[in-house]
Amino acid sequence: METEAVATLIRNGMPGARVEVTGDGSHFEAVVVSDRFVGKPPIQRQRLVMTTVRPQIESGELHALSIKTFTPEQWAEERQG
Repeated sequence: METEAVATLIRNGMPGARVEVTGDGSHFEAVVVSDRFVGKPPIQRQRLVMTTVRPQIESGELHALSIKTFTPEQWAEERQG
């Protein structure tokens, strides 16, 4: 699976989210920024993202996905470093 394919799956499942995916074809890392994360604990954020790729994980097409989630405000703070 390619990084852009993973990013597209997440974007399709979470319209309006900013998604960046890196990886080597079997292990991926996604950074997802969305208003939908506001007020949600980390586990709920992870579940929202994982739901978008569940069929690919269950089929074995996608082997490993590490996820970092941010609200737009958190992302702005992260980028300012």
